[in-house]
Amino acid sequence: MTNPGRLERQRLPAAPRLGAWQLAWLAAAVFVVSAGYGALMPLLPAWLAPLMTDDGQAEVARHVGLLSGLYAAGVLVGAPLWGLVSDRWGRGRILMIGLVGYVASLLPLLRADWVGIAGIYALRGATGFFVAAVVPVVPALVAEHTPQSQRARRFAWLGAMSLLGFLFGPGLNAAAAQMAGALAGVGDGTLDPTDLVIVMSAALGALMMLGLAATLPRVPPAALEDDSQPASADRRRAMALWGLNGVVMFVLSGFELGIVLQGQQHPTLSSREISLMFAECSLVMLGVNALLFFTGLLERAAGRGVMAAGLVLAIAGLAMLAQHRSDAWMYIGVSFTAAGTGLVLPTISYLAAGASRRRLGATMGGLAAAAGVGQTLGSAATGWLFGAVAQLSFAWLALPLLATLGSLIVRPAWWAIEGQPSRSPRASSEPLPK
Repeated sequence: MTNPGRLERQRLPAAPRLGAWQLAWLAAAVFVVSAGYGALMPLLPAWLAPLMTDDGQAEVARHVGLLSGLYAAGVLVGAPLWGLVSDRWGRGRILMIGLVGYVASLLPLLRADWVGIAGIYALRGATGFFVAAVVPVVPALVAEHTPQSQRARRFAWLGAMSLLGFLFGPGLNAAAAQMAGALAGVGDGTLDPTDLVIVMSAALGALMMLGLAATLPRVPPAALEDDSQPASADRRRAMALWGLNGVVMFVLSGFELGIVLQGQQHPTLSSREISLMFAECSLVMLGVNALLFFTGLLERAAGRGVMAAGLVLAIAGLAMLAQHRSDAWMYIGVSFTAAGTGLVLPTISYLAAGASRRRLGATMGGLAAAAGVGQTLGSAATGWLFGAVAQLSFAWLALPLLATLGSLIVRPAWWAIEGQPSRSPRASSEPLPK
């Protein structure tokens, strides 16, 4: 006998596909919150210094560290919560709430002297909490409104926009300084570049609200529910991906901190060269995202194989960094590690997009939370490791990746996308849609 509930689920309307402009606005929202983080972090000392009294410099440094941790804690708490709520209330609504909260948490910083230390702490925590409504919901929206044949390229595009935002953020400070000088030249007074950065960040967030409000697909959450995948299998796969994401972010944050700490081990390594290595890391990861976008690699190769290749590259890079005796080898090690992690992270997001649509927000929120935990623990562990074994810390960082590589080999079912329609031979012979 036919199961009526199953037939009813089969009749549920498919989610409408995203158009080019809708995708552009979603990618721009990711870009804006990433740029806002990179632009506002250097401003923390400027907000805090006038509020400090005795031993100002040491106190400012302590508060900057605590504020950075509070922002990360906001993301860590908010991401799984907003992702879960978006599965029930609708993703567009949660995304708009996140952007409204993001803008509202920035504007009071124009008068940091009024809100005081406690207010700055509350606002930075709130900013992280509301940014967490953007981080998991945008990829969930893209996943549920994108056919599988286009999903890999779109996720590579989102990853590239996030990296570009981090790179653009410090440039926003330079643009604000130039703008303040230009405005001072034609006016009577002077404008604080710090205020301009806040205003520009908030204005970009408001622009994203308007663009998304006009373009987001309006689909009731009930129309997107399906039970095509067993809940237990979907949950196991999600937990495996969360663990992998946390491990890779643990290693990536430790690797980046290790680059900074190399200056203490190698006196010839200047701050300029360390900055170049960070730029190299970002550009290599951006190049890998471009490779995934233009080649459609994830649509042609098994995700498990792509991740295994990325892990091997990252392990090789960390091994070079642990043994290098010249700056040239260090640059090569940085490139290998960045390329390897740059392959793995978008693949994780792509595989997570294969979750059941009614659990997609929770899955993406779990990824963001796992990344936050990994980053926090990675920075703390690497700081301790460098104090104990110095340069060999890079070799210790490779061990979690080796263990993960082993899980890819012995547990292939964890990394497969199940419940997705298979492509027909005719469809597979057609060119991939852009």
